[in-house]
Amino acid sequence: MVALDINEQSRPSGTWLKKLTGATGPLVGLLALCLFLSISTDAFLSLRNGLNILDQITVLGIMAVGMTFVILIGGIDLSVGSVLALSMMVMGWTANIAGMPMPLAIVFALAASAVSGLLVGLLVTLFRVPAFIATLAMMSAARGVANMITDGQQIVGFPDWFTMLAIDRHFGVLTATVFLMLAVLLAAWIFLHFRAEGRMLYAVGGNPEVARLAGINTQIVTIGVYVVSAVLAGLAGIVLAARLDSVQPSSGFGYELDTIAAVVIGGTSLSGGSGGIGGTLIGVLIIGVLRNGLNLLNVSPFLQQVIIGVVIVLAVGAETIRRRRA
Repeated sequence: MVALDINEQSRPSGTWLKKLTGATGPLVGLLALCLFLSISTDAFLSLRNGLNILDQITVLGIMAVGMTFVILIGGIDLSVGSVLALSMMVMGWTANIAGMPMPLAIVFALAASAVSGLLVGLLVTLFRVPAFIATLAMMSAARGVANMITDGQQIVGFPDWFTMLAIDRHFGVLTATVFLMLAVLLAAWIFLHFRAEGRMLYAVGGNPEVARLAGINTQIVTIGVYVVSAVLAGLAGIVLAARLDSVQPSSGFGYELDTIAAVVIGGTSLSGGSGGIGGTLIGVLIIGVLRNGLNLLNVSPFLQQVIIGVVIVLAVGAETIRRRRA
């Protein structure tokens, strides 16, 4: 009987209508934002600007997938910005200072990210440290290690083929880094909707005790989710390094806030158990379009932070009202 209940609970949504409902509000908001910006500035609707927006959201888009998984199980990850910086510095040091081949340097960078996520997962599950505190500690530790690697100095210059991943537009449209973001989003969507392991995330976020009684190893799920979140943050760091042709330990400051904002704006509940990749993609686009549009309108960067903060509050408020009426 318990198994039946958890099987029902672990489904992302009961019908296609319900799947669309959770992302309807953010989608309407995105369309309204695009309409306003298209009227306010002539440059917004150009193909070049649209491609620039896609290039600018690649890092955020990849990180937001991992954050979606974390929030779905009712957790939070404040360390993704620091793990991004750690991944960049490990890659830069192994490639440019240790002289290792670039592909091997990327492997080491992702491995360092995975270790960071594993440590967080162990703190949360085995030592019962609240996710907020565990990831806050990792945020400080990872940033410190990133600075220690080169004593706070940046590393500049990577192979041409690596930097071209973020520059060369295949078919004259999309860069390899954008294709990578889309592939990550698609893989995550398939995982959540068509794999039993993906439905486990909803079950754990909805009711961890019921999920445990149904036979789900909630500790393994939690550890796995934090490892995936860290690896995707590390992958986003590699993408950012390709765009900048450099790495520095100060990279990623504030990225955790943008990432959480994109996921929450996309309709994923901070209490866990509901949401999805479709809404996260819309949330990422809202953040990207909003920043791009405000830049086109010459809005002060400080005022941009205020506006995005207001948008986050409105999104959380709307989600709370929707849950109360459900």
